[in-house]
Amino acid sequence: MSKFIFVTGGVTSSLGKGIISASLAKLLQARGLKVTIQKFDPYINVDPGTLNPYEHGECYVTDDGAETDLDLGHYERFLNISTSQANNVTTGRIYQTVINKEREGAYLGKTVQVVPHITDEIKRRIQLLEAEGDYDVIITELGGTVGDIESLPYLEAVRQLRNELKKKNSLVIHLTLIPYLKAAGEHKTKPTQHSVKELQESGIIPDVLVCRTESHITDDIKRKLSLFCNVDKDHVIEAIDADTIYRVPILMHEEHLDEIVIEKLHLKSKHGPNLEKWQEFLMRYMQPKEEVNIVLVGKYNELPDAYKSIYEAFVHAGAQNECKVNVIPIHSENLDDTSLPLEIHKIHGILVAPGFGDRGIEGKINAIQYVRENGIPFFGICLGMQCAVVEHFRNVVGLDDVSSTEVNPEAKHPVIDLMPEQLKIVNKGGTMRLGAYDCTIREDTLAHEIYGNTNISERHRHRYEFNNDYLDQMESKGLIASGFNPETGLVEIVECEDHPFFIGVQYHPELKSRVEVPHPLFVAFVKAAIQFKKTKEMIGAL
Repeated sequence: MSKFIFVTGGVTSSLGKGIISASLAKLLQARGLKVTIQKFDPYINVDPGTLNPYEHGECYVTDDGAETDLDLGHYERFLNISTSQANNVTTGRIYQTVINKEREGAYLGKTVQVVPHITDEIKRRIQLLEAEGDYDVIITELGGTVGDIESLPYLEAVRQLRNELKKKNSLVIHLTLIPYLKAAGEHKTKPTQHSVKELQESGIIPDVLVCRTESHITDDIKRKLSLFCNVDKDHVIEAIDADTIYRVPILMHEEHLDEIVIEKLHLKSKHGPNLEKWQEFLMRYMQPKEEVNIVLVGKYNELPDAYKSIYEAFVHAGAQNECKVNVIPIHSENLDDTSLPLEIHKIHGILVAPGFGDRGIEGKINAIQYVRENGIPFFGICLGMQCAVVEHFRNVVGLDDVSSTEVNPEAKHPVIDLMPEQLKIVNKGGTMRLGAYDCTIREDTLAHEIYGNTNISERHRHRYEFNNDYLDQMESKGLIASGFNPETGLVEIVECEDHPFFIGVQYHPELKSRVEVPHPLFVAFVKAAIQFKKTKEMIGAL
C-alpha cells in the first residue's frame, strides 16, 4: 500500500510548494524508495493549454500529450522520471468528469453535490497513481492557498481520505511564510498561526510545518509555532531562501525533513540518501570554469516562468560543460534592423524561443539573419525553427512574400503551413500535436553527431509544420532537413551546412532535460557558444 503525503500552502502563493515537494521526493528516492508527485490545481480550466503564458507561465507537456502545470517540470527534472495525464488534475477536469457521469445517469437520480460527488472524484484521482505505479510514496501538491474558496473541496477530500487511510499511511506538510519586519527587527509568526488555524478549521492538523524565510529563524520562533500551531517543535522546518532551487534538497536534508517523513509514515528506507550525483552537479554548477552569454529572443520575456524549462535546461547544460550560462532575455518586438547588432554583438549564442501568433515574428527573423550571417551559434525551438525556415527562403533562396500561414494566411509562399489534421479542428483546448513522437535522424549531420543516434523521441506542442512542397528548394540552398517523423514525413530538424552551429527543431527538447541527464542539444549548444567565445577572443588578441 502506498503512503500519501499532502503538501498545502498558506499566507501567500508562489512560496515554492512544487520545489519543496520535488525536493522531498528526491530525498526519498535517493533512499531507494519509489516516489511520484501529482499536482491538483484549483482553477476551472480543464488544463493550462489555453492559458496565456503571462498569466500561468509555461505550459508543460508530458510524453502522453497532457498539457500541465509547470511544476510537473520540476518533478521530472528532480526525479528523472516521466509524468503523465494522471499527475496533474484541475477543478475543471474534476467537474467535467462528474457532470459527464451525471448526464450518463451514473448517480441514479441523486442530487449531485460538492460533498460527496466532487470530493469522491478528487479522492479517486489522488489514489489513481497508486494502482498504476506500485509506488512507496505518492506526494500530492495542492495548488492555491489555504483559505481560498476554490481550495475548499480539495481540503475536504484530503480530510476524508486521511480518515480512510489511517494515520500512519498519510502525512500533511504545510508550507507557510515567516516574514521579517525590519522596522520591528524580528520575525513575525502571526501569518503562519492564522494559516494553520484556517487549515485546522477544515479538519486538517498539519504534521510538519515548513517555514519559508529570508533569514534564519531561532529556536524560540520554532517553539512559539509549535505551541500555537499544535505541531511538534522538531517538526517545524526552516526553508531559508537558497541561491538555487537545486540546493533545496540538501537544505531539507539538513533540516531532517526526510527523516521525519520516514519515521512518521513508518517507511522502511533501504539506506541513507545517496546524493552523490546531485552534489557533483551542484559543484559543477557553482564552480564554473567558463562563462558565456546566450540571448533568448522571445515574446513573453516579462515573465521568466513562460520559458521555465528553457532556463533550467541551460542550468543543466551549463553544469555539464562546467560553464556559467548568462541567459539574456531580449523581446523580439524590440529587434529591428538598426538595433539588432547593437543589442547582441557581445553574445556567444542565440536561442529563438517558441511562441504563438504574429507578434514579434519579424524581430525573430531579423535576429536569425544576423547570427546566420555572422557565424554566431543558433538554436531555434518550434516557432524558432519555423522562423529560421522563413528567413532562409527570404534571404538565401530569394523568394518574395514568404511567410507562415499562422502569420499571413494569404502568403504567396507558405513555407510553414497548418498541419492537415488541424484543418477541421474548431476547439482550441488539447487539440494541437501534443506529446512524444518519433524522429529519424539522417547520418553525417550535426543532429546525428549531437544525439549519437538515428532514432529519437521528443515532445511536441504545435499546429503548424514545414511545408514539404518546398523541401528540395530549401535543401538546394544549404538548409537541410536532418530529422523526419518516420510516419508522416514531417520535418523535425533543420540545420545550416555552412555554419559552425545552426540548428532548429520543431519539438521542445527543453521538456526532457534533467539535472542528472541534461539534454544533448542544449549541451552541444553551450559547448558551441564556449568555442565561439574562445575563437572570438583569439581573433581579438591578434
